[in-house]
Amino acid sequence: MQQVFDIAILGASGYTGAELVRLIATHPFLRIAALSADRKAGMSMGEVFPHLRHLDLPPLQPIGAVDFAAIDLVFCALPHATSQEVIAGLPRSLRIVDLSADFRLRDPEVYARWYGHEHRALDLQAEAVYGLTEFYRDEIRSARLVAGTGCNAATGIYGILPLLSAGVIDPDEIIIDLATGVSGAGRGAKEGMLHSEVSEGYHAYNVAKHRHLAEFDQEFSRAAGRPVAVTFTPHLLPQNRGILATIYLRGEAEAIHAALASAYEAEPFVVVLPLGEAPATRHVRGSNFVHLGVIADRRPGRAMVFSTLDNLAKGSSGQALQNANLMLGLPETAGLMAAPLFP
Repeated sequence: MQQVFDIAILGASGYTGAELVRLIATHPFLRIAALSADRKAGMSMGEVFPHLRHLDLPPLQPIGAVDFAAIDLVFCALPHATSQEVIAGLPRSLRIVDLSADFRLRDPEVYARWYGHEHRALDLQAEAVYGLTEFYRDEIRSARLVAGTGCNAATGIYGILPLLSAGVIDPDEIIIDLATGVSGAGRGAKEGMLHSEVSEGYHAYNVAKHRHLAEFDQEFSRAAGRPVAVTFTPHLLPQNRGILATIYLRGEAEAIHAALASAYEAEPFVVVLPLGEAPATRHVRGSNFVHLGVIADRRPGRAMVFSTLDNLAKGSSGQALQNANLMLGLPETAGLMAAPLFP
């Protein structure tokens, strides 16, 4: 019989923590043994998230109260800059999947420049594996610490990275125009995330300075074998979940589509639509799937790639679970094959 692994979720009272609970609740080989949430310690998950009230879950407790000796793997769903210090204090025997930005960037100087402070766990940063499963599968299997990607970064990377590797696009002409739902900003109270501030509107944010640019620079330059700097503008959608990136490229649509279809032919969670079709956020909602579409521009030699995923699932918690499956030697798709929610 397959072993059942005990896992802990640190930061379970946030959106990504709750999404992890939702996904793992029906996982055949994982058992939730500990949940932490310092501000809501002593409460049940059902009190914090009524949609999880039917589940038999351990109570929320401070991180310091968790018995890590009984844990096989930890999901760390804590805020940026908090994760690195908490993870540095965990037993070295633990496998860890971090959902924050703390270990995504390989160069400590680049991290300090984009996040405004020095990294406080440099030894861990050096060993972390970037958690884009489809491109780092072998490294993730043997990793102790996996760094989940940014949700916006993942959406863009899925649509572009195979094209740079195949040499079918101009690396100097990449524009990513992306729209994302409000849950990507987290659950903390923010004036700009109030319903009356977001509803019935659509606006760009962090123009030319979004931190996920650092991930694009890192991954695209590695794939191209030379520096690649894209133009990236994120926009806030008045909806809860979902990201859609429209990517403008110089290249032939047929070659671009063929390269994506070849790269993802065997991938269980990446769907390349027929040439000429564009995806929609509602077709991946609540799932671990990515949908990609390619449409030729009216100008010869130019094309558009469309990439969509659920920011809380494939963009964060679903990706984290996919990586955990690999780290524990489990089927990669375990607990993740539920169909998207529709309508």
